[in-house]
Amino acid sequence: MLSAESLCDYQRDGFLLVPDALSEESLAPLCHEVDDWLRESAHYRKSWGETMDGRPRFDVAPSHEPTSPALRRVDNPQCVSPYYRDLVLDGVPANLAVELIGPNIKFHHAKINLKLPSNRYTVDYHQDFSYTPHTNDDLVTVLLLLDDMGLDDGVLMVVPGSHREGQKSLWQGDVFTGKVDDQTRTDCEGRAKCLTGKAGSIILMHTCLLHASARNISNKRRGLLISVYSAADAYPLSPSPVPNEYEGTVVRGVRARVARTSLRFVELPENYTASSFFSIQKSETTS
Repeated sequence: MLSAESLCDYQRDGFLLVPDALSEESLAPLCHEVDDWLRESAHYRKSWGETMDGRPRFDVAPSHEPTSPALRRVDNPQCVSPYYRDLVLDGVPANLAVELIGPNIKFHHAKINLKLPSNRYTVDYHQDFSYTPHTNDDLVTVLLLLDDMGLDDGVLMVVPGSHREGQKSLWQGDVFTGKVDDQTRTDCEGRAKCLTGKAGSIILMHTCLLHASARNISNKRRGLLISVYSAADAYPLSPSPVPNEYEGTVVRGVRARVARTSLRFVELPENYTASSFFSIQKSETTS
């Protein structure tokens, strides 16, 4: 599915935009599920549902009200939706992951991040690897655009080449903040590139790529399905912050009998119990 030139671009930049990766027909049931969950959120005043470790599956922002829903996260939708289960375990995202880290790959977790006009939050710069460290960094984050993503819709911002610059700390002193320090953030802002795309497009990101996203200032919804895959010989060094029944499932190839180690030192995250990392970053604004 990916050309040699595209693979070179990914290796150099740490990300790749794949337009029209999913057809409108395939995308429709996924979006209908989100519509249903948004309607359901109007019946709740706080986060609801339950995942395998007891945390809410449906995470709402502090500003959430039944009359002004602010659903911002659905953890592991594949556990409650056959449409998402078929996609993340046996669909296009896994096929693309094979081309980057294959042929033997495992599923780690999935989540839907929503930015509604009523959601007043940003996502600060971070590397996914620092939330889900493994024995090696052959992990890829696959982001499926459920909606169009323009510059005003909570656009994704990536720092080209940053996946080759080592792990950045997400700790500030003794506090795990889930984001880089102010100096690193300033550097990221000076180098960042905004990625826009149409619904059905996919963005592939190396697990060590520095990235963030802006506040949604439009009147439209911006939804992303985020699926994470690892090489079969990459093994977790800390508990998953998004645990699920399918973690470790071999979705392509065969299981590895040995763990491959390629990193001398890996900073570990705090094993937090918040329902999503939005609460860790404390990124919701009041205006």
